[in-house]
Amino acid sequence: MKNRSYANSVHFYGILWDIAALLMFLMLPVAICMHLGVWPAGSYVFKGLLPVAMLFYPSAIIEVITYTPLLGAGGTYLSFVTGNITNLKLPCGLNAMENAGVRANSEAGEVISTVAIATSSIVTTIVIAVGVVVFSPVLPYLTDENSVFAPAFQQVVPALFGALGISYFMKHWKIGIVPIAAIVIVLLFKGTLATGVLIPIGVVVSMLAAHLMFKKGWLDK
Repeated sequence: MKNRSYANSVHFYGILWDIAALLMFLMLPVAICMHLGVWPAGSYVFKGLLPVAMLFYPSAIIEVITYTPLLGAGGTYLSFVTGNITNLKLPCGLNAMENAGVRANSEAGEVISTVAIATSSIVTTIVIAVGVVVFSPVLPYLTDENSVFAPAFQQVVPALFGALGISYFMKHWKIGIVPIAAIVIVLLFKGTLATGVLIPIGVVVSMLAAHLMFKKGWLDK
């Protein structure tokens, strides 16, 4: 145990805590069923699970393949335990590594990404707890459909990614043209695609376009 390397420790504890989190998630409905003494029939469970699984199971596999090179092993394990990867953990990890000038596949990038995501999780928990206590009396009025603030709450995620993404677009605007155009075209044909599907599409298109531009020498101009 003492001679285990950092990378091996990350994978050991990451797998351990991911399995523990999964068991906790599964035990909640089991505990409710045990307390009420009611168990759903398997046919109903699979009938309700099938349409969800067809969408989210492939997305879950794609997200693991997509996020791991961006966040590193430690950041990926921690993100999938704490959740809210696309909206919060991914921007925090990328922004921290960008500010530190390190890459995700380096040892420094691995540590910084993990620390940033851990800090984000702690801060998020504190903010949510404070927000529930302080804003719970007025929050229904702010988020009500007739509230003047309602349009702002619907644009939180686009505003977050826009603010983070503009720095990357300004530095590498040539690389950003093709994936943005590809995503826009996809949304024109299927505007309801989930983010978990759009991100892998953008990543694949970005890699292919960047590789082609590099081979053609367009990135040096």
